[in-house]
Amino acid sequence: MLMENFLRSKEYWSLVEVGYAEPVDGVAVTEEQRKKLDELKLKDLKVKNYLFQAIDRTILETILQKNTSKQIWDSMKKKYEGNARVKRSVLQALRKEFETLEMKSGEKVSDYFSRVMSVANKMRAHGEQMVDVTIVEKILRSLTDKFNYIVCSIEESKDIDSLSIDELQSSLIVHEQKFHKRDEEEQALKVTHEDRSGWRGRGRGSFRGRGRGRGCQIFDKSTIECYKCHKLGHLQYECPSWEANYAELDEKE
Repeated sequence: MLMENFLRSKEYWSLVEVGYAEPVDGVAVTEEQRKKLDELKLKDLKVKNYLFQAIDRTILETILQKNTSKQIWDSMKKKYEGNARVKRSVLQALRKEFETLEMKSGEKVSDYFSRVMSVANKMRAHGEQMVDVTIVEKILRSLTDKFNYIVCSIEESKDIDSLSIDELQSSLIVHEQKFHKRDEEEQALKVTHEDRSGWRGRGRGSFRGRGRGRGCQIFDKSTIECYKCHKLGHLQYECPSWEANYAELDEKE
């Protein structure tokens, strides 16, 4: 597909699709006909050069005996496109893959669209008449649960038959960005709440009061780590290690 598009843009595709005819031996040709034939041969050499650059070395060795770009193209089609039975088999496998596609948890919208379009384009390349509305409906019914209300909104407010794939992707990306922003705000609120509580649970955080007249806060010491011995369940001033040190000093005195 990429090579066909490239050759069409260079206006060389007719040489691959139709080719050119060599003059029959013994038949006289005019100067104008010979000049036109030379131009076609030069263009055909350019097309062959493009094909040679794109084809793998191991495959290239099997087609070097082909004289024209059309012969090379036809040979490649026979080798790798396969017959009708192979095409049907491949297409059936692609249809199954397309139907079982689902958005993964945490997957980005753009990544999921890329996976769906990859399979859809392969199906088209094997002869499937894949229209945009089929892809749009597939994506809408295979998104993760967090998009449920968005899907309902799209189905109610827009005509699915006229909704393009790009429009759908753009709309979903906007909502995805809102999800991320909300998650970031919730995380920021959680961190702020932990800071205001004066301690962060297990770790090296300490309990701090909020000033006079605010009263005492009740908390679970089982998750508090001592600065002295680094064990859980008590604060530094309650640490048994201090008592042991004091006892040793008394004995020395």
